Amino acid sequence: MRNLAFASLLIVAVASAQERLPSAHLPPQLDRVLRDYETAWRAHDPAALASLFAEDGFVLRGQHVPVRGRSAIQSAYEKAGGPLALRALDYSTSGSTGWIIGAYGQDASADAGKFVLALKKVHGRWYIAADIDNGNSPPPARKASTP
Repeated sequence: MRNLAFASLLIVAVASAQERLPSAHLPPQLDRVLRDYETAWRAHDPAALASLFAEDGFVLRGQHVPVRGRSAIQSAYEKAGGPLALRALDYSTSGSTGWIIGAYGQDASADAGKFVLALKKVHGRWYIAADIDNGNSPPPARKASTP
């Protein structure tokens, strides 16, 4: 039985390593969005995080209700922060809109989840219009409710 458990873990580890997509190189204006996000998150600075979003931006996190607007985003991120490494997998821009698809983790060695940032350019600067993310692990099991 122990051999089966070990073999299962080994298969999962190998599959996870093989599934990691390569990083994409971002132009400086888009890379700034990711580096500023990392800096604000690591500093536990909800005001700085909120400032990266468009005035009417959205945060769409797994296991949470949608949040809209800088003030609500700042409140939602009041207790957020810690180690974070973001990397881009792909991106595109056209005029004043764009997107970054990426992965995140506590450091650059492993991806704990993935994200899509919808972007919009306002007065020459890129802002996050929507941040959609979810982890790579399955959500926690819900307890069955009793009538």
